[in-house]
Amino acid sequence: MGPGFAIVLVFVGCCSNVVSLELLVRQFPGCGNIVTFAQFVFIALEGFIFETNFGRKKPAIPLRNYVIMVTMFFTVSVINNYALNFNIAMPLHMIFRSGSLIANMILGIIILKKRYSASKYLSVALISAGIFICTIMSARQMNVGNEGSEEQGFYALMHWLIGEYWHVDLALLMSARMGIFQETLYKQYGKHSKEALFYNHCLPLPGFLLLSTDIYNHCVYFSHSTPTVVPVVGLTMPIMWLYLLINVITQYVCIRGVFILTTECTSLTVTLVVTLRKFLSLIFSIISMRAALRD
Repeated sequence: MGPGFAIVLVFVGCCSNVVSLELLVRQFPGCGNIVTFAQFVFIALEGFIFETNFGRKKPAIPLRNYVIMVTMFFTVSVINNYALNFNIAMPLHMIFRSGSLIANMILGIIILKKRYSASKYLSVALISAGIFICTIMSARQMNVGNEGSEEQGFYALMHWLIGEYWHVDLALLMSARMGIFQETLYKQYGKHSKEALFYNHCLPLPGFLLLSTDIYNHCVYFSHSTPTVVPVVGLTMPIMWLYLLINVITQYVCIRGVFILTTECTSLTVTLVVTLRKFLSLIFSIISMRAALRD
């Protein structure tokens, strides 16, 4: 499977995934942990059966490297979910997370001693400037809706960057570092995207014990949501569980594409593709929010 197929998986899976996430977060802003847990369980189970042959196949990349990668991956996932607890609009959240592009380039220069072409420097600078402007305008718009001034909106943004949103800054840097780490592993041990996908989702599962109370509470909330009939199948189930099922399946398609892409392209290219995907997801999210406001 080449990079073209992987890009299709990323765009189709991730763009549809953000729609289901929007539906989940709209009802329960703090449901990020149960969403991530369900995704990890599904992907780990699929990998255990089809990739490791029920644990009989040994990993091509030493486990100690996966432990490092998993620590970063799990931390980034939990930090991003924690940000949802602030009830921040999904478009603003996606805009801010897209700043990983410039973080990846900076770390590539520092860690890998890379030098990029002038066109790449310009492209990253323009995209990052666009992200910054969109974030400022979103902050101002939110503040104006709360009878604040544009200047207060700018200070609110700075407060998020340095204060309440410092954890997303950390997630951006750690996500960029993880991409560079993956790139070096694949150069050393070869391309093993499905194996990496499995271990990145299997090894962190014990860590969810720390979040078990929150996950259990949201299981109860989801079970008490409005019953709905599942199309085609005809079964009746709580609507939040249906949204979660759709989210898990689309996330698998998305992350499968991302991991294939990491074996075919450089870390910066992967980050650029993911950033473009986030732009499309942002458009879908804005359209969805406007439709909800009209209703």
